[in-house]
Amino acid sequence: MELQSLKNRFGIIGNSPALNHALNTATQVAPTDLTVLITGESGVGKEVFSQVIHQLSPRKHNPFIAVNCGAIPEGTIDSELFGHEKGAFTGAVSQKTGRFELANGGTIFLDEIGELPVELQSKLLRVLQGQEFERLGSTRTVQTNARLVAATNRDLAAMVSSKEFRSDLYYRLNVFPIISPPLRERAEDVPLLVRYFAQKLSRRMKKRIESIPNEAMEVMKRYRWPGNIRELQNVIDYAVTMGE
Repeated sequence: MELQSLKNRFGIIGNSPALNHALNTATQVAPTDLTVLITGESGVGKEVFSQVIHQLSPRKHNPFIAVNCGAIPEGTIDSELFGHEKGAFTGAVSQKTGRFELANGGTIFLDEIGELPVELQSKLLRVLQGQEFERLGSTRTVQTNARLVAATNRDLAAMVSSKEFRSDLYYRLNVFPIISPPLRERAEDVPLLVRYFAQKLSRRMKKRIESIPNEAMEVMKRYRWPGNIRELQNVIDYAVTMGE
């Protein structure tokens, strides 16, 4: 697919070399079944790349299941990912189908993979190697054909060195790495993003934004944006809301 058409399809704003390189890499790996690890800071849009990979793959008509490993309580993440049987623990009043089972034939996106508890990492490794697992409280093996795309804003290699992350799982995840670039490496994309967010919100709020001062735009281009695109959107939302 031509790069601009791809951006239009997924609502991706920008034309910087760093962004284009990452998108080209995603399109190359999409038709395969390789495990992909997307790295990048918080707020750079890693889930967008996972959706690009899924939608350009032969699995596009099957489920895309997204899981934020950092948002699920540690005591329930095993059940969320792999399911449980009725009576497996207090409160398990019925059988639950896990996310890996729901993603069978499609893609499962594990965001914040670095937050996965160490005791569950061996179970995930087994799924990647043999495409099988057991629900919590069951001895019956469940098969799944789900492609894994993982993402993290943490340094997994450093976590391996500090024994916070299994080395064998890290190497199994890092088959095909993609770096989602930070906004400070995409300075030429800032004006495009600013205008997009300003126009989008001004239409919703029925405000007329005629122009953005060049001085303000230059300040935004020079700023380092530690919160990346998410921070930029929040700044524009505030400016449009408060502007006359």
